[in-house]
Amino acid sequence: MSRQHDSTPAPERMPTLFVPHGAGPCFFMQWDPVDAWDRMAGFLKGIAATLPQRPRAIVLVSGHWLERQVTVTASVSPELIYDYGGFPAHTYQLRYPAPGDPALAARLVELLGQAGVAAGEDPKRGYDHGVFIPLKLMFPDADVQVVQLSLRSDLNAQAHLDIGHAIAPLRDEGVLIVGSGMSFHNMRGYGDPRFAAISDVFDHWLSEAVSASPARRDALLQQWADAPSARQCHPPRGEEHLLPLMVAAGAGANSPGRKIFSDRVMQTTLSAYQFG
Repeated sequence: MSRQHDSTPAPERMPTLFVPHGAGPCFFMQWDPVDAWDRMAGFLKGIAATLPQRPRAIVLVSGHWLERQVTVTASVSPELIYDYGGFPAHTYQLRYPAPGDPALAARLVELLGQAGVAAGEDPKRGYDHGVFIPLKLMFPDADVQVVQLSLRSDLNAQAHLDIGHAIAPLRDEGVLIVGSGMSFHNMRGYGDPRFAAISDVFDHWLSEAVSASPARRDALLQQWADAPSARQCHPPRGEEHLLPLMVAAGAGANSPGRKIFSDRVMQTTLSAYQFG
């Protein structure tokens, strides 16, 4: 008797991404100038079409959730956290009912534990705007399961590279790993023309670091604060919007990295990166 084989194809290895999530709910409101965020919105809307396949789930690391130890959302139906202030009333009515994935949350904790990274689950935590704002553009039907992964409050770059390395096996399980932040995040610099050149200098360094060989890439990113203009772009204790890149890079493992988007917004250069 011939043996039956499962004809379901194995998932292709997914890339990892670091994407800018904009300023609060910027993509869903009027801005001045009106087209300020249009190019970034278009980039985010086009991401799904570039992937090797539809992800079975998404693990997203946002710059807006810090915990003493790595924590993951474990709710079946996470609510939204409108963690921005001073925006139009309708932006607090935005919806993104993407389901959670408790099994994936448990898998994340397992992988992190195997790598010696302390981690836990939060069954009540919802999605902050670093999750639902970009995903509303990337996967507007909210039909892909999502687990949010926190940053560590110590803001240690090497620790976040290690987190990425630990969860890299998920790429072969059909899971898309996304870091959501901003490559420039100095609130005093937005809109200030003096920061145009400053952001360009750091963006050039960051793009070169990302495209280096994986071992060299990790070494450079671990020492990112020593880069030209680094602390003018990410002030001390304010690098939470850059650290999701470290997780994405670590999860990229031996895959090459490259810049996939860049734009000048509010006098600063903002970029996105892909690994694999």
